[in-house]
Amino acid sequence: MSDVTTRHLGLDLGGTNLKWAVVEHRAEAWRTLATDRVSTESQEGPDAVVRRIAETGADVMAAWPGVVSAGIGVPGLYDPAAGTTRFLPNVPGDWAGRPVAAPVAGRLGVPAFLINDARAFGLAELRLGAGRGASSMVGLTLGTGVGSVIAVDGRVHLGHDGTGGEGGHQTIDPDGPWCTCGNRGCVEAYARADQIAAACGTSTAEEAVTRARDGDARARAGLAEVGRYLGIGISNLVVVISPDRIVIGGGIAAAGDLLFDPILEEIRRRVHITSLDQVTLVAAELGTWAGAIGAAVHGAERAAEPARAAARPDRL
Repeated sequence: MSDVTTRHLGLDLGGTNLKWAVVEHRAEAWRTLATDRVSTESQEGPDAVVRRIAETGADVMAAWPGVVSAGIGVPGLYDPAAGTTRFLPNVPGDWAGRPVAAPVAGRLGVPAFLINDARAFGLAELRLGAGRGASSMVGLTLGTGVGSVIAVDGRVHLGHDGTGGEGGHQTIDPDGPWCTCGNRGCVEAYARADQIAAACGTSTAEEAVTRARDGDARARAGLAEVGRYLGIGISNLVVVISPDRIVIGGGIAAAGDLLFDPILEEIRRRVHITSLDQVTLVAAELGTWAGAIGAAVHGAERAAEPARAAARPDRL
């Protein structure tokens, strides 16, 4: 990227809220200019949601002129070549083969690109947040599921279909409980929000964190158990990637050392072939806006690769 200052729009699609961010880029420096959210109104169906994404983007660009690209974070599977969604489990309606990038790009008049919301989280933390300066990074965002991302040589790995880095769906127990993805014994099967609540004897994962921080013995033991499973999964990624930084985000990260200490203990127990001296585990910094910020960065970086992007239908 050049020394010219450019602006980029990010849109983060959720079942309840559609978040947006405008970021500014110059040389290697990124800066967030504005963030906000609107209601997704997902009950109106996919066609209406796609129109809302486009209309929200147009409104933001009118308020923040000079935007030259857009990225759209989606909570599920998508086709990066076609710019269509494949499966969005937490957004009502049939999203199989739904065009998103093309209609949004057509409405905004700038190129638009899709990215999974967990990878967008990781890209935001890598460029603007807790992963700044890391050459390689493993990131997890803990919520309804366990989103995951890996970065190597300063670039988030997306794979051929955008699913690269799905550490939440690695098998850590072949005979373990069923996961929502259809596999057994995934990290997510042990560390998603409902399982955290069950382990801690609470109604929600947020309540589990609150009780644990207040000294509740069962909640603390439950978080330690969840931390152990996360540590097993992260250990596998550390052995494969040998990252500089491990970044943990999502609401459960508010537990801090009550979760981080058992993760680190498990990593130290299991990783013996690579040095851990220069591996740090940190909390994410960008909070609820990471997905929108990362989507904006993804759009900017894709738009800056015209030769590569021109060969793909989601580059308009």
